[in-house]
Amino acid sequence: MPEPGVLTPVPVEELKQRRFGRVLTKMGKVTRDDVQVALTAQQSTHKGKKLGQILLESGKITEQDIEIALAGQFGFEYIDLASLELPPGVIAAIQPATANSYKVVPVGYEPATRALVIAMKNRDNYRAVDDLKNVMGFGSVRCVVAPPDQIDAAIARHYGGKSMADAGRKILAEQDSAAVQAAAGRSSASIDLTTLGDAMSDNKVVELLNHLLMQAIADKASDIHMEPFESEFKVRYRIDGVLYEMLPVPKPLAMPLVSRVKVLAKLNISERRLPQDGRIEMALPSGQVDLRVAVLPTMFGESVVLRVLDRSNVQLSLDRIGLRDDDLEHVRTLINKPNGIVIVTGPTGSGKTTTLYAALNELNQEDTKILTAEDPVEYDIAGPVQCQVNHDQELTFAKLLRSFLRQDPDIILVGEVRDLETAQISIQASLTGHLVFTTLHTNDAPSSIARLTDLGVESFLLTATLEAIIAQRLARRICTNCKEEFMPSEEQLMELSLRPQDVGGRTFFRGRGCERCNKSGYKGRLAIFEIMAMNDDMREIIMSQGSTAVLRHAARKYGMRTLRECGLLSIYDGQTTIDEVVRETLSED
Repeated sequence: MPEPGVLTPVPVEELKQRRFGRVLTKMGKVTRDDVQVALTAQQSTHKGKKLGQILLESGKITEQDIEIALAGQFGFEYIDLASLELPPGVIAAIQPATANSYKVVPVGYEPATRALVIAMKNRDNYRAVDDLKNVMGFGSVRCVVAPPDQIDAAIARHYGGKSMADAGRKILAEQDSAAVQAAAGRSSASIDLTTLGDAMSDNKVVELLNHLLMQAIADKASDIHMEPFESEFKVRYRIDGVLYEMLPVPKPLAMPLVSRVKVLAKLNISERRLPQDGRIEMALPSGQVDLRVAVLPTMFGESVVLRVLDRSNVQLSLDRIGLRDDDLEHVRTLINKPNGIVIVTGPTGSGKTTTLYAALNELNQEDTKILTAEDPVEYDIAGPVQCQVNHDQELTFAKLLRSFLRQDPDIILVGEVRDLETAQISIQASLTGHLVFTTLHTNDAPSSIARLTDLGVESFLLTATLEAIIAQRLARRICTNCKEEFMPSEEQLMELSLRPQDVGGRTFFRGRGCERCNKSGYKGRLAIFEIMAMNDDMREIIMSQGSTAVLRHAARKYGMRTLRECGLLSIYDGQTTIDEVVRETLSED
């Protein structure tokens, strides 16, 4: 007999990996003759229809029978979650952030062995099991399937009223285990690996790290900073380009927490004197999340920065990265050229990689061969062949590019032009009929020419290959929940070289600050662009080694909208504020 609440009528071992018709027969829902009639109809009058749909339409089975059978095929029991009473100890086994992120509900938990039973919506959510075991440290994880509406109702009932901050404070209040106390007060030089291993595997340390990661993903943070100081250990999130301090973490937890991160990133926990880089992969129902880990030794311990690469939070489409309509058409014209070099420039964290990925996504067709050389590969895209630079093996951008030219590509992406050799091979690739995308670190589009010539690139090669330079910045977007009109002061207008008579009749907005935007007045970011396309006159200026100012003047004459001008249009559209545009762009005087 099945256990209470279990709707699967027979042991799942009898159903796992069997044909769908055989599963329904084992369950006693249909006869072999019923299945044979449905299979015959599937081959004749119902081509393309699934067997379950044919049996459903003939009245032999119900929708729930199909769900139970499909779960059984995967080896999962199907339960009626609404009929189960879940004890508080079971609910407390996972944090609200985990339940909401993975869309799972714990229905059984054994604290001694940390054996967990979870109910989930999707039969193929097996990656959640891996994360619960590997990232969150459960001893074993068994899955059952329940109706999606029951899962949502259970999450809302048991976790809906609990804020993530409250959950974090509760975890910190319970940090009194013997393992953590043994590690407390010990210097990084004196603590032995056995003591450290016990501390970092402690349930509460695992829960705390899980909470920090989930809250960062939920808040759409781009980076998590774990920073040791003499008497404190800070955890800060970078949200929309600005750092916010999160829950204060007690200093004794610094080493166990950092070591736990290093283990998940497959780094050497005994090495505390050299920088290390690694990666943690997490699979949430919303999509794959990769955490790029960088560990840096400091005076008071190891500082860790985790870059959150959440594909569900990134718009890999040209029409969704913030380009204005005329700029969008301009960029589409540029990226569809048969050859040449297109450069995207801006400081670290300005969205250059996202722009290039969006361009590749648009060009990604079956008849197009795309190769990328990246350091590191930030997002996996189906279609392009992506290669990662490996400095330990002396696999540089230049070496990869040389190999690319023998791979018959149509389009090449070079993560960054850092030296003359990489620039020269990129130019060689474009001269031989390839379209090359790459990035630079410069203040604006015109100054990129000076940067390339400073690297040693000849002017005549630049004029022969360069098609366009796109500079960009990310400005914070006004929170739509607390957006309000306001009248800027004369001093604020002067920062944009404007006078009150220049903006007569225009409406300005700002964010008042609310719970949704953490009282900042901003929620999300928008990109502002400066697109400098080459023409004969501008090539002549480059050949004659004209100054950046002369080149900028010519580019504006031929229609280039500067970063500040683009930002000003976003202000007029009510998307961002004067302060943001002044902070992110240079004066054009």
